Amino acid sequence: MLPAMYSILGLILLALAPAEGVEGQGLEGFVYRISGNQMPSPDSKPAKPKGIRTVLYIYALTSLAETDRQGQTAYFTSIHTKLICRVKTDSTGHFNLLLPAGQYSLFGKKGALFYANWFDQNNHIAPVEVLPGKITKTEF
Repeated sequence: MLPAMYSILGLILLALAPAEGVEGQGLEGFVYRISGNQMPSPDSKPAKPKGIRTVLYIYALTSLAETDRQGQTAYFTSIHTKLICRVKTDSTGHFNLLLPAGQYSLFGKKGALFYANWFDQNNHIAPVEVLPGKITKTEF
């Protein structure tokens, strides 16, 4: 009976351990909502963005060709790459999560639509890279 308990305890501890190769590496940052006129003006400075409580979706690196886009907007009806994980932000918009080294795309969601509004030179959507042993800082 006692050896079986130790075996079960060992399996539980193994299941709770972080995935190999991700301890101390991943993403950390903030999600902000910015709206209104953002044109620079000598008469007024833009308001500091406010962080929002939301869910951020992390997908395998995704190009425009791997999505269904709603017209020429920053909204997408579907993403055809692998969903890696979701992370909730706190009331200030802050999030952090451990991830394996690799390249990812970040998306927000409004209703049924995914949202991302920046691209790299290869049309990858909201790309971020997690390097081995590093925490990548980002804003969305």
